[in-house]
This record gives sequence, structure tokens and C-alpha cells, in this order.
Amino acid sequence: MPTHSIIAGFFLILVGIIGYVFALNSVGAVKGLTALIPAFFGIVLLILGLVAKAKENLRKHLMHAAVAIALIGFILPAGRILSKIAAFELSAPVISQIAMAVICLFHVILSIQSFINARKNNGTPSA
Repeated sequence: MPTHSIIAGFFLILVGIIGYVFALNSVGAVKGLTALIPAFFGIVLLILGLVAKAKENLRKHLMHAAVAIALIGFILPAGRILSKIAAFELSAPVISQIAMAVICLFHVILSIQSFINARKNNGTPSA
């Protein structure tokens, strides 16, 4: 499961950097900082995944923290998108929010599957 966190973190960082580059071209550096929100979530997931790989005794706790972060990373952009569904306009920020929500949702789903498998195998986590 740490691998899932590392991969999800990498993709969130990528989404944040790409969003930031697009924001710089359209609104300027100050307003473009919000485009880095996916990258901040990604950095946290990446660090949690890397530390969980290195510290086996902390793995369970770190992976639960990673799922909590990913769940928040799904709820925030999904809620924002749904709140503006009446005036939905596909733009770079909306695409970034959709990408963040999808990546985090996949991470949560894969993590839940891993937790279920670990419970069935008496505490031996998968992937």
C-alpha cells in the first residue's frame, strides 16, 4: 500500500505543477498558488508512502493517515465542483480539481481494498 501512496502523491504533484504553470500564464503568480494545492496533498502522500516503506513498525499508522489525507483530497475538490455544477464551465482549475478528486478517490478505494485484504490475511497488508 505504500506504493499506492507514492504513485498517487507523484500524480498529485504533477497535477499541481501543471495547474500552476497554466495559472501563471493566465492569472499571475499570487493567484496561481492555489493551483499548487494538489501538489501539497501529493507531497504529504509521497512522504507518508516513503516513510511507511522505510519504517515497517509505523506502516499501519502512516497508511491510515494517508487514506485520511486522500479522503480529504477527494471531498474538498468534489464538493467544490458539485457546488458550482449549475454554472459548470470546463477550465484549467476545474480540470485540476477533477483530476485531484479522481486520483484521491482511487487511492481511497485501493487502500480500503488493501485494508480488507490485510484483515483477511491476519494483518499482512497487500501491495
